[in-house]
Amino acid sequence: QVQLVESGGGAVQAGGSLRLSCAASGRTFGTYAMGWFRQAPGKEREFVARISRSGGNTYYADSVKGRFTISRDNAKNTVYLQMNSLKPEDTAVYYCAADRSFQSTRDAHKYDYWGQGTQVTVSS
Repeated sequence: QVQLVESGGGAVQAGGSLRLSCAASGRTFGTYAMGWFRQAPGKEREFVARISRSGGNTYYADSVKGRFTISRDNAKNTVYLQMNSLKPEDTAVYYCAADRSFQSTRDAHKYDYWGQGTQVTVSS
């Protein structure tokens, strides 16, 4: 089992940057692909980014491509989401999630473990 704890959220103005971190417990972090999702009030949880076990493959939602970067440090059991050029529509609770499967997926239901989320608020 993996426990995930997100940090780094906050309030920024449009055009600003934030770096989210997600720390995982246990010695099996490297056996999970990791994803970031977000959920705005009144909306469904949506895929943001995914990174493979080695970090060699990354995938992004079209809405964040070119602005967000997902990365991981398996020695530190941590996955990151660097968010640049933030927009008000990026406002949401951001969650990291771990996926045991070997099928790359953007479906939140396929992920096995979730963090508690961290709030990101972008003002115009």
